[in-house]
Amino acid sequence: MLTYKSALSIMLASLLLAGCAVGPDYETPQTATSGHFKGQAAMQARQAPAGTDMRVWWEGFHDPVLAQLVGRALDQNLDIAQAVARVTRSHAALGQAEAALVPSAAVAGEAARGRQSLETPQGRLLNATPGYNRNGNYYELDLNAGWEIDLFGGLRREREAAIADYEAAQAAAAATRIAVAAQTADVYVAIRGLQARLAIARDQVRTRERLLSTVQLQFDKGLAAELQVRQSQGALAEVRATVPMLEDGLQAAVNALDILLAQPPGTSRDLLAVVAPIPEAPAIADTGTPADLLRRRPDLIVAERQLAASNARIGAAIAEYYPKVSLGALLGTATTASGHLFDNSANQTQGILGLRWRLFDFGRIEAEIADARGRNAEALAAYRLAVLRASKDVEDAFSTLVKREEQARYLDEGVAALARARVTSFTAYQSGVVSLIEVLDADSALLRTRDASVLARTEATRAAIASYRALGGGWDSPGAAKTLAAGW
Repeated sequence: MLTYKSALSIMLASLLLAGCAVGPDYETPQTATSGHFKGQAAMQARQAPAGTDMRVWWEGFHDPVLAQLVGRALDQNLDIAQAVARVTRSHAALGQAEAALVPSAAVAGEAARGRQSLETPQGRLLNATPGYNRNGNYYELDLNAGWEIDLFGGLRREREAAIADYEAAQAAAAATRIAVAAQTADVYVAIRGLQARLAIARDQVRTRERLLSTVQLQFDKGLAAELQVRQSQGALAEVRATVPMLEDGLQAAVNALDILLAQPPGTSRDLLAVVAPIPEAPAIADTGTPADLLRRRPDLIVAERQLAASNARIGAAIAEYYPKVSLGALLGTATTASGHLFDNSANQTQGILGLRWRLFDFGRIEAEIADARGRNAEALAAYRLAVLRASKDVEDAFSTLVKREEQARYLDEGVAALARARVTSFTAYQSGVVSLIEVLDADSALLRTRDASVLARTEATRAAIASYRALGGGWDSPGAAKTLAAGW
């Protein structure tokens, strides 16, 4: 017979064994990173307006419309809403994993009334008993409790994986916020760039119209050939053809912005109808180092937490090799008379010691372990690749920013020179010194250079936005990944 001391010894031994968990303990992988970014010196040498806090980097562009749009996107964007919902789901999964470690209890009760058939063999036998009543009642009320003792740590490894998944979901939500803020700012700058290019094209259309009027007047007076009129008409049509293309690109960009703001396409058209200059890229002083990206970029935190979860699931798979022990108990009452439901004679109790062991299923268990190890190796490679790509994102953005600004400076010099050349060529044409071709060539060169200058300045600002995104700007790191869900 199992004595009190024996039962206590078994329970203590179970608790001691519960302190062990099979499978590898997780260690954060070491990654080789350089001490600084290659483009850091060039970034520090830029002559640009002062920036602002990395957490709200969009305010450093000093554009109230941009700041307003980013704020609305962070409040309304549906990608962020989906990411937050995934955090909620991950938290629920964590709750389930934690609940599996503690005892569970349930109350069950029933009340039944039956009438026995007298035409069955059992009914005929009972009916032969003196005083038999074919009508009967049954009442039962039980408290059931159960607990799976986590002797080999399988459930704890599942909880460890669930914690890592939850933290990955939180970091993924932060990564989505960073992406949405950057995408909103990027589309806004693209819109301002298209508006500037459209203004240049329309200005050039007016210039070509004036030139055509001059040539037509000279033709009417017999001072110009029909060829010159046709050349002017063709040059005007060429410039006019660029306007619809730019207008289409502008409308598509506005529609894309509305999707980011979770509103019907075209809603922001009135807000952006007033043309504003392209925001100037501010200085980015807090570039940090490649090693800092591991804590600043939430997408890297996601990859690292996914690696931790896959490592924990190796232990959960290995735990299937070992038996699973559970304890169960029942305390209740059952009677055929409702008035005796809580009488001592109606009490019933039961104790259960359960054992489940996949003893003849080791082949499948080995396959599950191999699969878990393969997923862990895949997650490790994905993490290392993500770290490399993060550094590449920063270097690419820095290079694009510096080179586009340099390009814009050269193009601005070209615009000034070509504008003077255009005036000179037109004056010479009116004096009969040069042909119309020289004027048209000067006009075309000026248009191309002005358009390229605006495009370079647009791309420089977009590169600054990409730099902030690549550096992990737009959230409160480190430590924010563990408190994001509570704040939303």
